Amino acid sequence: METPLNTKTLTTRAGRSLTFTELGTGTAPLGNLYNPIDEATAQATLDAAFAAGSRYFDTAPLYGFGLSERRVGTFWRMRRPEGALLSTKAGRLLKRGERDPSLQPAQWFDVPAREIEYDYTYDGIMRSFEFSLERLGVDRIDILYCHDMDIWTHGSREAMMACVEAYLDSGHRAFVELRDSGAIDAFGLGVNEWEVCQYVGERAEIDLFLLAGRYTLLEQEALTTMLPMCEEQGIGVVIGGPYNSGILATGAVEGAHFDYKPAPPAILDRVRRIEAVCARHGVALRDAALRFPLCHPAVMCVIPGGVKPEEIAGSAASLSAEIPAALWQDLKREGLLREDAPVPA
Repeated sequence: METPLNTKTLTTRAGRSLTFTELGTGTAPLGNLYNPIDEATAQATLDAAFAAGSRYFDTAPLYGFGLSERRVGTFWRMRRPEGALLSTKAGRLLKRGERDPSLQPAQWFDVPAREIEYDYTYDGIMRSFEFSLERLGVDRIDILYCHDMDIWTHGSREAMMACVEAYLDSGHRAFVELRDSGAIDAFGLGVNEWEVCQYVGERAEIDLFLLAGRYTLLEQEALTTMLPMCEEQGIGVVIGGPYNSGILATGAVEGAHFDYKPAPPAILDRVRRIEAVCARHGVALRDAALRFPLCHPAVMCVIPGGVKPEEIAGSAASLSAEIPAALWQDLKREGLLREDAPVPA
């Protein structure tokens, strides 16, 4: 029988308790990101995650333009995973039509032809949520995130701030109503930049943030103000993309991905230096990368993705790997990790 991994519990602003396993499951790859996978492999991967102890599953309309939500919904209805949490995201509406070639990430394969309409207003959030319920085939979900209100997605600070203002003006009210009605238990932001978490967290009630790629072995700027804010206010943090889109799992190999694109030379060089420290201590890079974010008290779990059962099993094994304290000390000594970054004893 499957046994959950170590857990952390978050008490929401409404007084509800959400229990996260330290290892969650990100399902962007199950939307055919980078490579197409068949339905049987997708379901086997989700089954493997549950068998490995993961009890948190995250999806979004963007991932495969509805494909990931449908696959997760099939798993949810067939498995009925007791004690597991399910999250999806709102703010994007999918419409029939050709997708914008400039949309990032662009590497989706064998997915429906859809245009994206961004709508962070009250009506947009409610419509997005209803469509997600239909694709998932469920009556409610545990967590709903407002998705991708960041410069990385919208191209400029001005465009990003227009989205944020729409959310603060009326979209936030939709999340509160959904929570108060019992349609969801908690809500927050799912974004690629910590700065917008800081901005919204200082102005509105938030239960948790899903922060992708911005608190990893490669990046720790969120430690300056955003993560202390979360700790002070009791806001939970889920770390998406703990491998920075792949490079902290594969290492600095040819074709390694960083932020959904081929890694630039500066990133490849930094990863090689981190790999060298790990090698001196006999530690796999991916083991250190997965363990590091969980050391911060505000972080509830990490959600690496996977496209086959073996990858899921590898992530679960990484969390039980022995990592000597001297490795973290050496990373700090060589300027590869911030001095104030929490690390295991």
